[in-house]
Amino acid sequence: MKRRNFGHVLAVGSIGAVFPCKKNAHAQPKKKSLMHVGGDNHSLFRGTSSTSKENMEFKARHGVHHIDGGSPKNWNVDEILEMKETCEKYSISLEMFHVGIPRSITLATSERDRDIDVLCKRIEVAGKAGIRGLNYNFCVLRNFLRTEGTPGRGGVTYSTFDMSKVTDHSLTEAGRVTREESFERIAYLHERIIPVAEENKVQMGCHIADPPLKPNFRGVDRWNYPVFDGLKRFVETVPSAYHGFNFCVGSASEGLEDIDEIYDIVRYFGERKKIFNVHFRNIRGGLHHMMEVFPDEGDIDMYKLAKVLRDVEYPYMLQPDHMPEHPEPSAKQQGFAFQYGYIKALIQAVNSEV
Repeated sequence: MKRRNFGHVLAVGSIGAVFPCKKNAHAQPKKKSLMHVGGDNHSLFRGTSSTSKENMEFKARHGVHHIDGGSPKNWNVDEILEMKETCEKYSISLEMFHVGIPRSITLATSERDRDIDVLCKRIEVAGKAGIRGLNYNFCVLRNFLRTEGTPGRGGVTYSTFDMSKVTDHSLTEAGRVTREESFERIAYLHERIIPVAEENKVQMGCHIADPPLKPNFRGVDRWNYPVFDGLKRFVETVPSAYHGFNFCVGSASEGLEDIDEIYDIVRYFGERKKIFNVHFRNIRGGLHHMMEVFPDEGDIDMYKLAKVLRDVEYPYMLQPDHMPEHPEPSAKQQGFAFQYGYIKALIQAVNSEV
């Protein structure tokens, strides 16, 4: 969908007062943003937890004071309060966790009601422990589809998806699943969990399937293609202030033929307060042919994107999420340190304009 057509889609949308974006409509920022760099849910040191001494000291050294703690081992209040106490010793706020969505739910098997009950209990535990939100994925076709990596600067490898290099086109365990069937399963889940999230004041942030794909890839229609239409329909399944996105800028851009649409998409959901967390990563390419690169070398203008987030008054974390791979033992720490600094500098730059 080209940018001029995207404006038309916004004009006929059904959430609130919707209108096509105008070139100068958002030129003047309202006020400084409260957004901040966030620590991802990954452990940066092999064999340690997300709240280990090594991880806490690393984040504190780099000025990261807000994190997603990954996933608790036992999902009980005492365990989470202990994790929060550990974080507080380093002046770090444990804001969110990741919660897994079992395949029984995405595939609509006979066990899904049991597993949704477990998920509801985890939401209740998170609320009692004072956790702001839970990030999750809803993927009928498994997430993070990639083909062979691409060589990049300094000997790194860029994680890549190139449809022309996909050799397996057989049906997966999911079989044939249409987009309508995917949304039926999404609605079934949300009708159960979103009221529980509201009651416990826990934001539920969905990360879109990575990458978005045109229909009938190995038998499955991704719910998040077309990207804007899919995301809009997703948040409309059960209207709630606690129902939104762990918005991965990279994943959304992977489904676009015109990558400039990403700014209007982020603005749309940001204005409606549907973004609870941001994976702030860059790519080259777009639909069916992309690679994940460092934030300063991709096709997304990350400075422009940061200004959009400032102008919609987004108040939460910008997280690095992924980075290119390198075999050097400290490569992961190096990559995150670079991206933490990059994000902090962008926030400072866009706020200096207000």
